[in-house]
Amino acid sequence: MSRRFTQGSTMMAQGVAMLPRVVLALVALLLLALPRPAAAQSILRDAETEAFFRDMSRPLIEAAGLDPRSVQLVLIGDPSINAFVTGGQNVFVHSGLIIAADNVNELQGVIAHELGHIAAGHNVRFGEGAGPASRISLLSLVGAALAVAAGAGEAGMAILGLGQTAAMGRFLAFTRDQESRTDQAGAIFLSKAGISGRGSIEFFRKLQGQEYRLGIPQDSEYARTHPLSSTRINNLLAVYERDPAWNRPPDKALQARFERIKGKLVGFVEEPRIVMLRYPEGTNTAPALYARAYAWHRSGYPDQAMAEAARLVATAPNDPYFLELQGQILLESGKVEESLPVLRRAAAFAPNEPMILTLLGHALVTSEDAKLQAEAEPLLKKAATLDRDNPFTWYQLGVIYDRRGDKPRAALAAAERFSLEGNAMGAMMNARVAHDGLRPGTPDYIRADDIMLVAGDALEQQRKRKKR
Repeated sequence: MSRRFTQGSTMMAQGVAMLPRVVLALVALLLLALPRPAAAQSILRDAETEAFFRDMSRPLIEAAGLDPRSVQLVLIGDPSINAFVTGGQNVFVHSGLIIAADNVNELQGVIAHELGHIAAGHNVRFGEGAGPASRISLLSLVGAALAVAAGAGEAGMAILGLGQTAAMGRFLAFTRDQESRTDQAGAIFLSKAGISGRGSIEFFRKLQGQEYRLGIPQDSEYARTHPLSSTRINNLLAVYERDPAWNRPPDKALQARFERIKGKLVGFVEEPRIVMLRYPEGTNTAPALYARAYAWHRSGYPDQAMAEAARLVATAPNDPYFLELQGQILLESGKVEESLPVLRRAAAFAPNEPMILTLLGHALVTSEDAKLQAEAEPLLKKAATLDRDNPFTWYQLGVIYDRRGDKPRAALAAAERFSLEGNAMGAMMNARVAHDGLRPGTPDYIRADDIMLVAGDALEQQRKRKKR
């Protein structure tokens, strides 16, 4: 340090002034151990994948004593092998985890672990670990301030550094203990659901292989948020092997569905070259046809994509998800009229799948035919009722209202869309237009009022943050 402090009282005042910054520094270090917010990553939505998530996780959610209607599994577009819990009862699954898993049992092992975090309220209990760590940090700061005040500057900085290290060590020990307890909870949930823990062990071995490849030391867990995979395997293996479900194979129907969504996901996120290596031409299973159809479509080869989709539909002509893909490729290739009968069939076989209804509604709106607009409106309203979290549904409804000249409802649909997208200003402005044009007391009027209140609160929070 270039500035010499000669008065102890001055140094102590400086130390007190530094307290918030040190706490912030500690929090920043702690945040390195936490997953990135889902908002900072891309959420991937797919009707078939979300239906699979619901069915695959239901027995585990019930075994955890939770309500399946309250727990949501969300797919994140991220190549890393990870899953995390945040924001209440939401489990976020990275696309890289799905691709790395070999079977549905491995995925269920991960989900069981994450449900352990929810059941134990670990998000709420974060302060139990961060609180003691913060207190250690503050005490070390006071010690450092006294040392510097006495003229021992280097000693003071050493005390501060040791204090931060101790604080982080305390917090990491807390998180490792949470993870170990959650592993045990996951094992209980798998057992109650009658699902083998073999997949859980197999997945930990995959993680262990990654640790070896990355050269992560296997003799110390001190600087880790999680126990070493080898430790977790040793702690769980005996528990799983004693369970009656240990030798039970994965559910065949769920395994087939897992392979389908994995093929679809590989086709959607991986480079076409990798897709073709994983699922070479001539392999005509549903996962392979899915993967190649998506790869060709993303690469700008509509004819090849439509050929693969047609082969897929030929294997199961009434499968709504196969029809959905075929219709989507036709629609996005500019063949709107050809897409309509395909998407109508998809909606007929899956009348309560909001994303399929929205896709059909989009195709109908794209046609600009007044009769087709009338067909689209109830479909989109039903989709919005079943799934209020899809801004694209509200956008399509807004287009219909705007073309009809119904400006207040067009504004209300835009307010719904902006609210879902986190655009508080856009939501507020459009909700005001809707509020001024709608008849007081109607459901739409009340909804516009609700959006104004929520958006107003969000704008006030933004204003306060800017002042800090």
